[in-house]
Amino acid sequence: MDPITALLAQVLDDIRGDDRGAPASYIPELATVDPDHLAFGVVGPRGRIRSVGDDEVEFTIQSISKPFVLAHVLAQRGLSDVLTRVGAEPSGEPFNAISLEEGTGRPANPMVNAGAIATTGMVPGDDVASRTESVLATLSAFAGRRLRVDEDVYHSESSTGDRNRALAHLMRSYGIIDAPVDLAVETYFRQCSILVTVRDLAVMASTLAFGGVNPVTGDRVVQERVARDVLSIMSSCGMYDFSGEWMLRVGLPAKSGVSGGVLAVAPSQFGVAAFSPRLDEHGNSVRGQAIVETLSDRMGMHLLEPHESISQPIVDVSETSDGRVIRLSGELGFAAAERVLVVLRDLATMAPKDAVLLVDGRELARTHPAAMVALRSELELLPGTIRFVE
Repeated sequence: MDPITALLAQVLDDIRGDDRGAPASYIPELATVDPDHLAFGVVGPRGRIRSVGDDEVEFTIQSISKPFVLAHVLAQRGLSDVLTRVGAEPSGEPFNAISLEEGTGRPANPMVNAGAIATTGMVPGDDVASRTESVLATLSAFAGRRLRVDEDVYHSESSTGDRNRALAHLMRSYGIIDAPVDLAVETYFRQCSILVTVRDLAVMASTLAFGGVNPVTGDRVVQERVARDVLSIMSSCGMYDFSGEWMLRVGLPAKSGVSGGVLAVAPSQFGVAAFSPRLDEHGNSVRGQAIVETLSDRMGMHLLEPHESISQPIVDVSETSDGRVIRLSGELGFAAAERVLVVLRDLATMAPKDAVLLVDGRELARTHPAAMVALRSELELLPGTIRFVE
């Protein structure tokens, strides 16, 4: 196990014993899941997926679909058009609140149910099948593989979705939704029933982290401005009526889902995903939140911490009488350490067997402990003689 994966496993072990909360019960199919499932994954700038725990278990994406459908609609219609129908302000209310803007009927933001239904209502297509396929194509591009709908969960959602239908009827009365209510709502139920793993969610998060380019496939999924706008709304609205405290404690744009998924984004660094079905009173995964908060703290990921350089440290290579010297400067964070290791691995592989490589880190302006652990551990595995000075 590489040192970064070992760090993830340690985080998982640290929070594994927390058994607070319970799986969602208002959707019958979600109430039957194993509450002990636990998984965690990250994807950095090189597109390597690192995951631990129950990382191959599939679960439905639920509300984590909302930012990606928002990205889909923003890419097609633009921000100004979308804002005429959906706001961008935190609601301070539960995700399923019946609350619309006075006079206009606009929902507060695209991350609550009303706003998500309005957003889904803007997806083009003549019927539920064509609209679902359009959504699936975009979410699959974010995930880097073809996704599919869980039909059992879809039927369970549809059969218990009267509150969402009521929201849709209210919004249609204001002209927020143009499509027939059943068309908008059934497409929304199907998008929430798309199956993912924690590895998929980590890739999807990383695609937002790197400005709309999937680091695994190399494909551009959406433009940088779209990714930026989605992350802006996630940062203030993604965790429902816990969003303010989440930003204070964790400091990352994030989105949760009632199946137990949590997705978070460290812009220009990596995407993070966790999965644990037990939820708190806000509808957020108890252990999923704890995983991301712990990782943010240990890796210095909070957006408002000072950063010299996030993912592009300066690597200067020079030849001296004592051998080749690699000088590092800037900031050494998690993503930066991965980039540095790629350079060092290439240099060590090409160097003569008796060569000595000196890695000089004395000019680093800021280092994160987890990044240093990963760098030191990987250096020991590289061929040749490598000395590290800090």
